[in-house]
Amino acid sequence: MFKKILIANRGEIACRVAATCKRLGIRTVAVYSDADAQARHVKACDEAVHIGGSSPKDSYLRWERIIEAANATGAQAVHPGYGFLSENEEFAAACKAAGLVFIGPPASAIQAMGLKAESKQLMERAGVPLVPGYHGAGQDAAMLKGEADRIGYPVLIKASAGGGGKGMRAVENAADFDAALASCKREAINSFGDDAVLIEKYVQRPRHIEIQVFGDTHGNYVYLFERDCSVQRRHQKVLEEAPAPGMTEAMRKQMGEAAVAAARAVDYVGAGTVEFIVEQRAGEMNFFFMEMNTRLQVEHPVTEAITGLDLVEWQLRVADGERLPMLQDELKIGGHAIEARICAENPDNNFLPATGRLDVARWPAHVAFRRNADAERLHDAAPVRIDTGFGEGDVISPFYDSMIAKLIVHGSTREQALARLDEALAQTHIVGISTNVQFLRHVVKSRSFETADLDTALIPREQDVLFKQEEVGLPLAAAAAVAQTLLNEKAKEGADPFSRRDGWRSHGINARRFEFEFKGEHVKAELAYLHDGALTLTVGDVSGALRFSSGEGGIDLQFAGQRALASVYANGETDYVFTPQGATQIVAIDLLAHAGEAQAEGGRLTAPMPGKVVSFAVKAGDKVTKGQALAVMEAMKMEHTIAAPADGVVAELMYAPGDQVSEGAELLKIAA
Repeated sequence: MFKKILIANRGEIACRVAATCKRLGIRTVAVYSDADAQARHVKACDEAVHIGGSSPKDSYLRWERIIEAANATGAQAVHPGYGFLSENEEFAAACKAAGLVFIGPPASAIQAMGLKAESKQLMERAGVPLVPGYHGAGQDAAMLKGEADRIGYPVLIKASAGGGGKGMRAVENAADFDAALASCKREAINSFGDDAVLIEKYVQRPRHIEIQVFGDTHGNYVYLFERDCSVQRRHQKVLEEAPAPGMTEAMRKQMGEAAVAAARAVDYVGAGTVEFIVEQRAGEMNFFFMEMNTRLQVEHPVTEAITGLDLVEWQLRVADGERLPMLQDELKIGGHAIEARICAENPDNNFLPATGRLDVARWPAHVAFRRNADAERLHDAAPVRIDTGFGEGDVISPFYDSMIAKLIVHGSTREQALARLDEALAQTHIVGISTNVQFLRHVVKSRSFETADLDTALIPREQDVLFKQEEVGLPLAAAAAVAQTLLNEKAKEGADPFSRRDGWRSHGINARRFEFEFKGEHVKAELAYLHDGALTLTVGDVSGALRFSSGEGGIDLQFAGQRALASVYANGETDYVFTPQGATQIVAIDLLAHAGEAQAEGGRLTAPMPGKVVSFAVKAGDKVTKGQALAVMEAMKMEHTIAAPADGVVAELMYAPGDQVSEGAELLKIAA
């Protein structure tokens, strides 16, 4: 076995690979960019080498620098993880030329599967089922339209070199074909430098089911069953599960053998995934080859959960020349597993990516990674697992993927796995940055997902119950914020009776005023301290006894006929409230601080994330009104408008158009 390997990646997958290497006694070398100097994957490895600037093209895509780092540190092999250089045949070949083992397939296999059209021609010769379509080299527009007419509408135009949903257009009828083809080719040339396309029949109600395959250098191949990845947004996966609901043993065997045939056709070595599009029609499912990912997949933990195996260990052993640890008849499925991708994004704003600091990052009780020594004892798989490259205090930068963590659950049945996933998501508390955690809970509890009515249109079909849903209303949110305030005050009390903050009076009832902002509305609340020590809270027109106690799991809260276990985290003036029912935010207004607002000198306007100043709509001396657009920033390839928080006069512009600014940088000053 290898003594030392270099991990040519970052974040969660680099930490994941390092964990297996540590268990096997293999030393690891991390590589890192400027932005990742303090990253978790750097600390998880035995050594680390700086390879360049924050942008991937200046660091993680510089394969020459990575090979230099491997040779300089004495690494024997390179694990590419996924993304970046994992499917770059030039990098794989360069590793071999440098005397390094590339922990992945040979460059020839990567090349063969790299282009959609060529790979489908190869699969057709290998007898793997294909979606009816045209995968030829001819690209004349009239000829392509003729092929679409022959196949029959609706059809899908796909960039041959594409991925991630780019260069893809669905065409419902012949009249729309020419415009769609031109648009697809423009996007393909801009994204991939290649405008070649293929035409396929557009499958109705498709499911995305993929097969995990493994091959070794001795000619052995196995399939480690399937994963259903149908739940997607913008053609990117959101939830993945194994095994696929509704899969029969006969179809599993057919798909598995087709996937192995695909791997054999290119002399594949190591871990790979053969992706199929599955047509659902009249109670039957037909599958067609879509593409092969020549690397480890993001969703590989669900396969590990149902098989009790460590796929990274298999990669290492196969790359070192060993035979596959198990053959097909030795592999078994145990239980059901689901993975949720936790991302820094705002689902209610078209999944706009977010950047910032993880001021709070609390995960459910979990096992970071564990391999079952006895493959027969599959029920011992960890019920909850977190794979992440981030922790509390870390920063999500604008340079890389938005995924923060993967939450994986395992149960004896799909129903048990679903219950565990919702509970684990409820216990995932992230403050400081927008995430999709609550959106994931909505998906998991949606009718379509609960009943396994799956296809790639699940999210748009269920959009009425997935977006802009709030399970925690104002009364409970305000009660949680008040209870947390009282607990904080109680913690500061001294031994003498004069330091008590329980509101006790010798006569009369003490009333205390609170003010909040909730969903843009100003809210007043009043807390009454009764003589018997009881508390009464009034929030708007809702009034009732307030009871609470603090425990290890949070605040056990009762108010207005509701009971919840709430966790409250203060971040500035905002209280973030998490409960099993859902999560919300409520702004606690500091009455003393706001009493002097009329005398305030002015306001500050800061950059919400690192980026570039595109333009200013005002100049020094201009009068502005609340809500008026003042500046435009560009960050993470999207534009963001900065608006005035109040009326005032522009005192000074702190930057010029074109300047790069960091998060929190003051862009301009407004005087009252």
